[in-house]
Amino acid sequence: MNKTKIAVSGEAGSFSEEAGLLYAQREGVEPEIIFAVDMEGVLVSVESGEAEIGVFPVVNSRGGLVQTAFEAMGKHLFKMQTEIWMEVHQCLMVLPNTKKEDVKKITTHPQAISQCERYIKREFPQAELVDWEDTAKAAADLASGVLSKDTAVIAPARSAQIYNLELLDKGIQDNHPNLTTFVVVSRLNS
Repeated sequence: MNKTKIAVSGEAGSFSEEAGLLYAQREGVEPEIIFAVDMEGVLVSVESGEAEIGVFPVVNSRGGLVQTAFEAMGKHLFKMQTEIWMEVHQCLMVLPNTKKEDVKKITTHPQAISQCERYIKREFPQAELVDWEDTAKAAADLASGVLSKDTAVIAPARSAQIYNLELLDKGIQDNHPNLTTFVVVSRLNS
């Protein structure tokens, strides 16, 4: 079976990767995931032909429109294939042996911050909030030392497994269910 190249926004462990794998399963294709970091990267990969399919989030039931997705879509030509609705479970993770009281910063994508606003205000009212281009990239950057040890990251639970981080808390999103719509796109002339 030929592999279908699927570009996703985010690093390994991102919700977009999960949506891309779900799409591949539904379509009965074997995926080759291309990690394009952001929506712009996904659309460039699709437009150039590097990827056959692109997957990225466009709206969340709590966080609203994903602004960066619409900015990227305004710059590229593509064909809409379908959409995927997925329940998103946000988790708080830290480097091993980091305690809740050690956390001074919370780093993640702005969408994750908006989805976990009440939790953050309740549990970490003094924490500095730092926007990052992707939830899973924030986890990878914490694990590799790009982010300081006093940083917690909001990302999918799978990111904690991949990057050897400890989960401090699971299901921290304010809304239950916390639904995100991902779009599946292809090249305009395909």
